[in-house]
Amino acid sequence: MLFHLVPLDDWLHAPERPYAPASLDEEGFVHCSPDETVTLAVADAFYREVAGPLMVLLIEEAALRAEVRWEAADPAPPPGVPEGTAFPHVYGPIDRPAVTGMLEVVRDPYGRPLGLTAWS
Repeated sequence: MLFHLVPLDDWLHAPERPYAPASLDEEGFVHCSPDETVTLAVADAFYREVAGPLMVLLIEEAALRAEVRWEAADPAPPPGVPEGTAFPHVYGPIDRPAVTGMLEVVRDPYGRPLGLTAWS
């Protein structure tokens, strides 16, 4: 299972098309995380300022048509993530049927992630 952080409004935009965040155009791949712990560290490092609900897409790697490469963070992993942790990078859009679930990041008033919860 791959974990991908996304503001809810971004995920809901253009539901008839595969999901393609800005990083796909800018960097050539979609950033994902390998597990919940790393996902929360990434949310803490890069998503504190995101307004509105912050979601985690649960993506079934085998259901993707795009290539997935497990690569090191460049230049370094976020604080709290060990050096050498491999991150899944999806080199193409996310096929919506590959998304098997979605969780919401629970955050404190300062945007720091506290955990993940089921989204309804």
